[in-house]
Amino acid sequence: MADEKKVDKKAEKKKGGMGRWFREMRSELKKVVWPSPAKVVKNTSTVILCSLGIGAFIWVFDYVAALGVKTLLGLFGA
Repeated sequence: MADEKKVDKKAEKKKGGMGRWFREMRSELKKVVWPSPAKVVKNTSTVILCSLGIGAFIWVFDYVAALGVKTLLGLFGA
């Protein structure tokens, strides 16, 4: 009995195949609420500004850390 159910499920998957998958994908994509172009521009600019800010912070931190290491090495003569 359990073996018949497994066979039935495999047959169902083969019946629908790729066509069923594309139909389901298309119906799901119709449900998506797509953002307006203005919202996309706003979100993109926010991401770019945040990335630049974090990058600048890391750059400054790296510079200060490298300067600190050089100073310590200069003090202790290594």
